Amino acid sequence: MAMAVAAALEDGSHSLIQAGTGTGKSLGYLVPAVAYAVRTNSRVIVSTATLALQRQVVVKDLPLVADALADALGERPRVALLKGRSNYLCKHKIAGGYPEPDDDTLPIVAGPTSELGKQVVRLNAWAESTDTGDRDDLTPGVSARAWAQVSVSGRECLGQKCPVAQQCFSEAAKDKARKAHVVVTNHAMLGIEATGNDVLGEHDALIIDEAHELVSRITSAATHELTVARADAAARSARRCGVTTDQMDRAARGLDHALGECSPGRLRLGLPESLATAVALLRDGTRHTLTEVGKVAKEASSTAQVAVSVLTEVFEICEELLGEHGRYVIWLAPPDGEYDSQAATRVVAAPLDVAGLIRHQLLGEKAAVMTSATLALGGTFDAMARHLGVDTPVTLDAGSPFDYPSAGVLYVAAHLPKPGMGGIAEEALDELAALITAAGGRTLGLFSSHKAAARAAEAMRERLDVPILYQLDDQVSTLVAQFKEDPRACLFGSTTLWQGIDVPGPTASLVVIDRIPFPRPDDPVTQARTEATAQAGGNGFMAVSATHAALMLAQGAGRLIRSHTDRGVVAILDSRLATARYGGFLARSMPPLWPTSDREVALAALRRLDALAAPAVGVETHD
Repeated sequence: MAMAVAAALEDGSHSLIQAGTGTGKSLGYLVPAVAYAVRTNSRVIVSTATLALQRQVVVKDLPLVADALADALGERPRVALLKGRSNYLCKHKIAGGYPEPDDDTLPIVAGPTSELGKQVVRLNAWAESTDTGDRDDLTPGVSARAWAQVSVSGRECLGQKCPVAQQCFSEAAKDKARKAHVVVTNHAMLGIEATGNDVLGEHDALIIDEAHELVSRITSAATHELTVARADAAARSARRCGVTTDQMDRAARGLDHALGECSPGRLRLGLPESLATAVALLRDGTRHTLTEVGKVAKEASSTAQVAVSVLTEVFEICEELLGEHGRYVIWLAPPDGEYDSQAATRVVAAPLDVAGLIRHQLLGEKAAVMTSATLALGGTFDAMARHLGVDTPVTLDAGSPFDYPSAGVLYVAAHLPKPGMGGIAEEALDELAALITAAGGRTLGLFSSHKAAARAAEAMRERLDVPILYQLDDQVSTLVAQFKEDPRACLFGSTTLWQGIDVPGPTASLVVIDRIPFPRPDDPVTQARTEATAQAGGNGFMAVSATHAALMLAQGAGRLIRSHTDRGVVAILDSRLATARYGGFLARSMPPLWPTSDREVALAALRRLDALAAPAVGVETHD
């Protein structure tokens, strides 16, 4: 892998490298990246999706590589961490230089005795002692509400006009990053860069770890929504500058009325006339208000800067919604995310495709390496290369040091009925109980929805005498710690648990997946991308839904074998993996465990593993 990365850096190519768990992937790209950057006096950006990997790279891996290569390179490599401005404490805001957050979700601190007040008092004390102002350096952490009292966004920042600019933590971090050979950042920053904002600065090469996450992160960064509440908040910010906002207020009421006449769902032909008129009036009212704020604002006024920031966001979203709708998926969203709801409260616009943004805004002509444990879906890199905007990539599957067929079993419960729309079926719950009993607990349950996970947790608590942890009962980090400590515990959840958690050893001897994780059929972006692929002559289902499911299955099944000594079973409670025409594509995307549809084989394997695990425990069932 290191040789492939070195070659890509030297010849400026775009490479996709799949490197499985246990390969030492981060060292595989950091060693050639550091050597190349120092030798050529270049600047290499390294991006990760998760904070956990970012911390590992910055705290553990990069110092190790820097120490090892310093003598050979003739100097110690300069490394830096680059985050968004809101991750740093703002001294000007601490000193009262900004208005209080004007958001219903971020209320003014009630007082020093409230929980929020206590956290803000602690933040003010920490501001006097911290050298970095980095939120991640604060232990224990604080809530988003508390942090919003002491931080600002990039748009709200006064920049060099700030009276304490020379003491700015964010600027100090950016200055260090500008001078570094290797800069570690995250996919959120790549999303900002991809949408036309220069936050990375000049660089010669880009290495993207956890690249399977990039498309969703860029999509999120380029997705915007317009609400009446957002327009009202922007108007309030303007009034703090002494500006009247009658035109904008009337437009916001018009938007409220227009939304009230619409039902949630995708707008295939763009905004309906009444809604388009309301959005246009809000755009014009916001533009007028921006002009008035500019006339009355004092130079370097933080109040005016905040107003300009939120007004500009509203104006740009209106412009986007009124522009060429063919490049965007536009839909009306309900407040609760359930599309059978009758009320639409948000207009949302997401890019139909982000491959172009990645290709032109991030990759360009410079060297780029994209790596992950999950890039070759269905046995090829084609799907991920297409989604990542890489036309002719150099590809490498670095494999894994694990002997998957000997270490684990992939059990597909082919005898179960096809999953329906009504949630997890009784037959699947019976199968789940039998599997957990055979495993002696020790189960990580990955579900397609929180509703299914909650139903399964409730049912297993009634049937089995083992601790059942459910994702929404506590913070994920707390639950994972409890899961590791109790040898009989089971952890059920959705979303976060599918990727990113690392539980080696017998704790997770059984990984259960309730159904193939296709995206929701009513998801507007999935619908639009499927239709666009079909119109271009492709297979929309395979290119969008099946690819998404393959990625999730690969990540989920990858939770089982995390070390050379791990053994276990991945159980899929969805017969379609064995019977549907797309089943082979999905199966080839997962680690090559030993496959079976024989229930007794899977149960026997779990019983043997339970007997070998220490301490030996049994599972009682409730009659």
